[in-house]
Amino acid sequence: MDKKQLSEADICAKFISPAVLNAGWSELDQIYREYTIAPGRIVVRGQKAQRNLQSVLRADYLLCHRYGQPLAVIEAKDNCHAVGAGMQQAVEYAERMGVPFAFASNGDGFVFRDASLLFNGQLLTDLRMDEFPSPARLWALFQQWKGWSAEQTRVNGFAYHQGDNGRVPRYYQLHAINRTLEAVAAGQNRVLLVMATGTGKTYTAFQIIWRLLKSGAKKRVLFLADRNILVDQTMVGDFKPFKGGMAKLSPNAKGIERVDANGVTTVDELELAVTKGKKSTGGKQVNKAYEVYLGLYQAVTGKSGADDVYKQFSPDFFDLIIIDECHRGSANEDSAWREILDYFSSATQVGLTATPKETEDASNIHYFGEPVYTYTLKEGIEDGFLAPYKVVRVDLDRDTFGWRPPKGMLDDNGHPIEDRIYNAADMNRNLVLGLRDRVVAGKITEYLKGTDRNAKTIVFCEDVDHAQRMTAALAQANKDICATRHKYVMQITGDNEVGKRELDNFIDPDSPDPVIAVTSKLMSTGVDAQTCKLVVLDQNIKSMTLFKQIIGRGTRLNEEHGKQFFTILDFKRATELFADKDFDGEPVQIYQPTGDDDVVPPPPPPADDESTVIDGDSWLPDADGDGQGDGSSVPAGNTKDPAGVYGDGTGGSAGAAGGTDKPRKYQIGGRVTVAIARERVQYLDANGKLVTESLRDFTRINLAKKYESLDAFMQAWSSADRKQALIEELQHHGVLLDVLTEELSQEKGDGSSLQGADPFDVLLHVAYDQPILTRSERARRARKKLHDDGIYAKYGETARKVLDALIDKYADEGIAAIENTDVLKVQPLSQMGSPVELIKSFGGSKLNYQAAIAHLGQAIYQPGHP
Repeated sequence: MDKKQLSEADICAKFISPAVLNAGWSELDQIYREYTIAPGRIVVRGQKAQRNLQSVLRADYLLCHRYGQPLAVIEAKDNCHAVGAGMQQAVEYAERMGVPFAFASNGDGFVFRDASLLFNGQLLTDLRMDEFPSPARLWALFQQWKGWSAEQTRVNGFAYHQGDNGRVPRYYQLHAINRTLEAVAAGQNRVLLVMATGTGKTYTAFQIIWRLLKSGAKKRVLFLADRNILVDQTMVGDFKPFKGGMAKLSPNAKGIERVDANGVTTVDELELAVTKGKKSTGGKQVNKAYEVYLGLYQAVTGKSGADDVYKQFSPDFFDLIIIDECHRGSANEDSAWREILDYFSSATQVGLTATPKETEDASNIHYFGEPVYTYTLKEGIEDGFLAPYKVVRVDLDRDTFGWRPPKGMLDDNGHPIEDRIYNAADMNRNLVLGLRDRVVAGKITEYLKGTDRNAKTIVFCEDVDHAQRMTAALAQANKDICATRHKYVMQITGDNEVGKRELDNFIDPDSPDPVIAVTSKLMSTGVDAQTCKLVVLDQNIKSMTLFKQIIGRGTRLNEEHGKQFFTILDFKRATELFADKDFDGEPVQIYQPTGDDDVVPPPPPPADDESTVIDGDSWLPDADGDGQGDGSSVPAGNTKDPAGVYGDGTGGSAGAAGGTDKPRKYQIGGRVTVAIARERVQYLDANGKLVTESLRDFTRINLAKKYESLDAFMQAWSSADRKQALIEELQHHGVLLDVLTEELSQEKGDGSSLQGADPFDVLLHVAYDQPILTRSERARRARKKLHDDGIYAKYGETARKVLDALIDKYADEGIAAIENTDVLKVQPLSQMGSPVELIKSFGGSKLNYQAAIAHLGQAIYQPGHP
């Protein structure tokens, strides 16, 4: 057997896998082939998205002590490479997985890199194929490297829950789980995990609980959240394997109702741990026979001391408490969360959040300590686990430039309007412009019509009153659909029972309606809307915590249902918070239409005042998750309100009960016009930072950085074996040629001069101010060049016909169409003969055919213009 002739897959199958198996490793739960560490960032181009294959991280072998405890990585190469050729990749993958052991092999032997220096004191060691270390040996070295105690070894060595679907935790989930277990087993009683929305915090919590329970380290668990939907989704979702040993701390069984695409309704019943009882018999009674309890902290504490359900448990009943979304109040010393945590102070307490809160009054880190692990939104997008997003910024004239009422003007209710300038901060708080609602609803509808009218959409409004008006405006703007689909647009706010019942259907990927959910605070966090493709911001957002939570409504991926990215439609310039140092995930595009511009994007910011109530700390749903406080609060703090119109920030309208300290909300129907103000386009550069110039400027600057002159670019293009590969490389650096062509077309009006333009010419025009040639013009010049240089004369009739057909193919479809020999399998070339016959017509060898294609490429891209 000649190893040099074997593929990498053959080397793995015939040499590497047998060597690993012979060392005692099990294929059942220790060897994972082609383990995807990161699936690759999704690149958005216009309305299309695809994964950047260059950013995919996939280990040939991941070796685990047991399921979920990584130990080593092996990177394989074919036998034409040296034994250690894959070591650089192996080291990168090992670092991602948090393990010290990396191996490289070409089938002749192994190179072992031991970052622990415990194997033999050497960093690199050459091993024969029969010297691969056993699982027991590497596990012992790993424990020693970690410095674990006996208890840490016992807990961390316990296997994960696999389930029937064979789901494998992602690398960052493994880190989060294992580091939490390490901390708990070491006796740390307060643990903080920070993971971006959409990265699987609840699944991570499940695996933490599973391993701690099954290892015997913990026996009774309390999972706390502050919204019913969070508890219910968890029970029927990630925590389902606990069924039978799990119950909800509530006397009310509502269940999870789902309606599928065929209109069939199913209900997942929830097991309850609380019976209502009568006051004469002691009121609510708790069944203490379960292992895992889930509950709303409002329901657990009750409305009076007599209703405190948690006090029916002894203070040492629970030895593990998981606090979901712990930024929403658990750190406040006088909060209901802290009341429960203080009562069960002997329990290990694990806080989960995407946005840890750090203010003068409340600090997650002060309470829990520094996070044991952090996985950010930016990391999630870069790895390809979270959806990237575009931003469409729509500045309205009255918001941007302000509006001052004429002297003596009355609102629609007869109230005199205070004489001052009203701007974006006042809209829908102090001033309601009816035509503004109509313009916003029209732009949302215009975007959906230009993309997908069934794309799940969340519209964030200022308060419940604003949400009611916006729901009506959107229904009117979409009357053609709403006439037959009355749930197409739904108000889903804390005070609206009909709308709240539709929340489960909105987040269900298979439920057609509602499509547009209009809310204020209720859906800002904890809603697992996997297929949400449009997030609309018409709400003043001062809190970075709230901003990150709202952005998180769209970051979940669901490629099965076509969700690869989402769009933020911003009417309040809230997305200027992207520039804040505390934000960690930049958008892929920002577009700001103006006037009658198409709202579908072509293929001063408010202070971050964490003391405001708008981020949800002062808005808490009641015990049943009704959330009556949804939406009417106004941020406290510096409102830049010289006239004192905001009052104390408690909500209300002009003339409302409560006195003059209530903010007045002037209502003006159709007497004040509202229009789109201005346009700006921003894109990400190669370093992931927003640039404010147009894509044309961005392309010119980046080409100038990569190629010092026109001659250097021409040389790179001419010497490239495949021009399409160079185009793809430029696209990976943010030069999006299809979107660039659209931008140029808009500049030129009808864009007729760009019809059939070669990407090469688009780049030359943008970066070096060269005139644009069409592919047809280049094809004509190529024929003349081949004739003048005697290329046609070198070959027979069949080869000349092939060259002519390839030139025609280029003129119709571009350079990518002719750079692959597969083009010989399609008409009209397939009618001239088989690919082998056509290649032989160029002198009998594939090398001669490739030389002819090279001549053709040079002829197509010859310097100079007619």
